[in-house]
Amino acid sequence: MRVGFVGLGAMGTHMARNLHRAGMLAAVWNRSAEKARTLASELDVTAPATLEQLAAGSEVVVSCVSADADVLEVARALAPGLKSGALMLDCSTIGAETARQAAALFAPRGVEFLDCPVSGGVEGARDAQLAIMAGGTPAGFERALPILAALGRTITHFGPSGSGQAAKATNQIMCAGIIEAVAEAMAFARAQGLPLEKLIDTLGKGAGSSWYFVHRAPNMVRGAYPAGFRVRLHAKDLGICREMAARFGVALPVVERMLAEYAELVARGYGDEDISATYRLKAELFERTNIMGAPARGT
Repeated sequence: MRVGFVGLGAMGTHMARNLHRAGMLAAVWNRSAEKARTLASELDVTAPATLEQLAAGSEVVVSCVSADADVLEVARALAPGLKSGALMLDCSTIGAETARQAAALFAPRGVEFLDCPVSGGVEGARDAQLAIMAGGTPAGFERALPILAALGRTITHFGPSGSGQAAKATNQIMCAGIIEAVAEAMAFARAQGLPLEKLIDTLGKGAGSSWYFVHRAPNMVRGAYPAGFRVRLHAKDLGICREMAARFGVALPVVERMLAEYAELVARGYGDEDISATYRLKAELFERTNIMGAPARGT
């Protein structure tokens, strides 16, 4: 299949590379065109000037962009150029209702749209080890499997359009609770004067371990938060979770707490740091109330 890829951010660039390794990538497009031209030159694929041109030369388009409005904008631009029988696989994290709107844009043209959000961080994108949650028809999912298999290791069909996004929203709520717990635990451990590198190595093999603990607690030790998954993007995702829960008349405490913390981090200028930067706020709790009257140790 000739695959066009849209959205060359931190995740998308790795995903496009993996499609190229699988012999599928034909073209790339990015809002900042120079990034697309540079990658296209490196991989010996094309970098069409417009989305319409990319669509015309693709049997499948995979997109990974930032927000609901971006997905709908991309969908409207691609729809006229995609031929009947084409596939549109969107790996962005958006609302389930937005996914259904995008599917409705393509359906009259005979183009199958699947919402295929991913989890696994930049590392998972780089190593083609993403978990992929798909929504769409069973037939469309079966056709999409060879492309998705080049991107991830766990690929699951959850139901009709929007189901993949509902599964991803569930994941984002879990991540919020885990990263909050890890940040609090690491701030506590630092205040206790524990050797934090040893702690990560030991607890990373225990019952309380998680992907986030193993991969992001080292950020907290270093006091450096390179963007694996940016604070402002997780805040955007949790806003989607809030809206989806509100339709049931429910406010989720974990979501509300983390949205408040992320708002504080953004206000301080940390919105483009990795979400492990929430440790900044947890460490301050101990700095303000250090009962020993001495600086916290353990760094």
